Amino acid sequence: MGIFEILTLLCGLALFLYGMDVMGDALKKSAGRKLKTILGDLTSNKFKGFLLGLGVTAIIQSSSATTVMVVGFVNSGTMLLGQAVGVIMGANVGTAVTAWITALNGIEGGADATAILKWLKPEAWMPILAIIGICLLMFSKKNKLKDVGTILLGFAVLMTGMDIMSGAVSGLKNDPGFCQILTLFENPLLGVLAGTILTAVVQSSSASIGILQALAVGTGAISFGAAIPIILGQNIGTCITAMLSALGANKNGKRAAFVHLYFNIIGVAFWLTMYYLVGWIFSLTGAFDLFGLANTTMIDMWGIAIVHTVFKILSVITLFPFTKLLEKLACLTVRGSDKKGDEYTNMLDERLLDTPTVAIDRSRAVAAQMAVISMDSFKKSMQILDSYDSKIADEIRKEEDTADIYEDELGSYLVKLSERNMDAVDSHEVTKLLHMIGDFERISDHAVNLLESAEELKDKSLSFSKQAQHELHALTGAVEEILTITKEAFVESDMNKAAMVEPLEQVVDYLKDQIRFHHTLRLQKSECTIEHGFVLADILTNLERVSDHCSNIAGCLIEMSRHDALGVHEYLHEVKAGSPEFTKLYNGFLEKYSIEE
Repeated sequence: MGIFEILTLLCGLALFLYGMDVMGDALKKSAGRKLKTILGDLTSNKFKGFLLGLGVTAIIQSSSATTVMVVGFVNSGTMLLGQAVGVIMGANVGTAVTAWITALNGIEGGADATAILKWLKPEAWMPILAIIGICLLMFSKKNKLKDVGTILLGFAVLMTGMDIMSGAVSGLKNDPGFCQILTLFENPLLGVLAGTILTAVVQSSSASIGILQALAVGTGAISFGAAIPIILGQNIGTCITAMLSALGANKNGKRAAFVHLYFNIIGVAFWLTMYYLVGWIFSLTGAFDLFGLANTTMIDMWGIAIVHTVFKILSVITLFPFTKLLEKLACLTVRGSDKKGDEYTNMLDERLLDTPTVAIDRSRAVAAQMAVISMDSFKKSMQILDSYDSKIADEIRKEEDTADIYEDELGSYLVKLSERNMDAVDSHEVTKLLHMIGDFERISDHAVNLLESAEELKDKSLSFSKQAQHELHALTGAVEEILTITKEAFVESDMNKAAMVEPLEQVVDYLKDQIRFHHTLRLQKSECTIEHGFVLADILTNLERVSDHCSNIAGCLIEMSRHDALGVHEYLHEVKAGSPEFTKLYNGFLEKYSIEE
C-alpha cells in the first residue's frame, strides 16, 4: 500500500467511526423516552433481564453504552448485581445486529444480479437515505424528524466509510507480505490478542467488526481460520469501555464491569478450546481436515456476522445457568462492602449523563424524595405550633439539612446534565426541575422558621386567643392540604391535582389577610399584645410563602406537561382570568376553610 491508499483507508475509518457515533447518539436520543420506560422495568428475572439488555442494545447499537449504563445503575443502587448479569448477557447478543447491517456491503451486485438484488446493495439506496436524511435535518421543524434525519445520515456516512475502507485495501489482495501476516492470526493466541487490542483502541466491538468486514471484502484474503480468533478477541476488547467507566464506581459498580469481562473471557476460552478440540478430533478420525478447510476458505462479510453472532449466542447458552457463579467471581475479585450513603442521592450516577432521558428520570425520582422530606417536615412544624416536642424539633432541623444536601447534589447533577445534547422537551424539563428543587429547599427552610416561632411561643409562655387559634387552625389546614396536593401532583405527575393548587393558594392568601385584619381589631380591643402580633406575623408569612412555593411547583408541572415555553407567571395569570373551573375550586376551598364562626 502506498501513502495515498493509507490515507484513503484512514479517511474511510474516520467516516465509519464518525457515522457509527452519530447514528448511535441519534438512536439513543430518539429512543430515550422508551429507554426510560424499559430500563425502569427492572426485574430479578434473569430471562427478562437478558431480553432487556438485548432490546436496549439493538436500539442504541452499542453494547458498551448499555453496559456503562448498567454499571451506572448498579453503582447508584437502582439495579442489583444479580439483575445486571442477565442484562449484560443480553447486551452482548444485541450488539451483533450492527454486524448484519454492515454486512449489506457484501451483497454481490454484478451484471448477472437481479434487479432486486442490485437494490439491496448499499450503493444503490444509500444516496436516497442520505438525501432524505439531510432534507429532514435541514427543513423539518419537529425534533423527532430531525433525529430520524440524523440517524439516516449517520448510517449513510457509516456505510460510505465501510465502502472507502474496502476499496483502499483492495490492492492488498495479491500482496504476499500481507497474506503472510494474516496467516499469523491463525495462531489462536495472536488472533485473540489482535482482536482485543483493535477493539480496545476503537472502544467498540461493532466498529472493530466493521473494520474486519471491510478488510475481508476488500482483500478477499482473510480465512475463517484467521478470522475466528480475531472475532473472539474483539468480544474481550469491548469490555475496556465498561472497565474504564467503573474506575470511579463503588464496589458493586466495579463488580458489574467484571461480570462483563469474565463473561467474555470465559466464553472465548471455552469456545475457542472447543473449536480446536473438535478440529483435532476430526483430524485424528480422518473424517476431514477442519483446520485445513478453515484456513483455505476465505471469509466474507456475512461469514463474519455469522461467526460473531453464533459465538455470542453459544456463550449465553453456556453461561446462562451459571449467572450466580459469575456474580460470585466478581465479588471475589472486588472484595468488601460499600459505605452506605443516601439511597436516593446515590442514584445520581454521572455515567447516566450520557443517556439524558434516563438521567432525568433518576433526577426526578430524587426530586420526588426531596419533596416528601421538605413537605412532611413543614407539616411537622405546623403540628408543633400546638404542642411543642423537642424530638420533633430535632427531626425538623435534620430534615432541613438533608434537603440542603439534596439541593446541592441534585442541582450540580442537573447543571451537568443541562450541558449534554438533549431535545427541547428534555432540556425544558431539566430547567424546570432546577427551579422546583429550589422551591422544595425553601419549604424546608420555612419549616425551621415556623419551628423557631413555636419555640418563641414556648420560651415566652405566650398563647393565642381562642379566636386566633381557630383562625390559625383553618389556615394550617389549608396549607397542609396544598402541601399534600402539590406533593402528590409532583410524585404522581398528576396534572388534575396540579390544577387544584392555585385556587387553594388564593384561599391561603385571603385567609392570611383576614387573620391579620382580625388581629388588628383584637389589638384595638386589648385582647392581645404587640408581642403576640410579631410572632403571628412571622407564622402567617411562613405559611403564605410555602403556599407560594407550592404554586410555583404546580405551575412548572403544568408547563412541563404542555411542552411549551409559557412562564409560570404567565400561566398563573391565564388560570386566574375568569376560568369557571378555577372559580369553582376557589369557592369550594373558601367554604371548606372558612374562619367565620
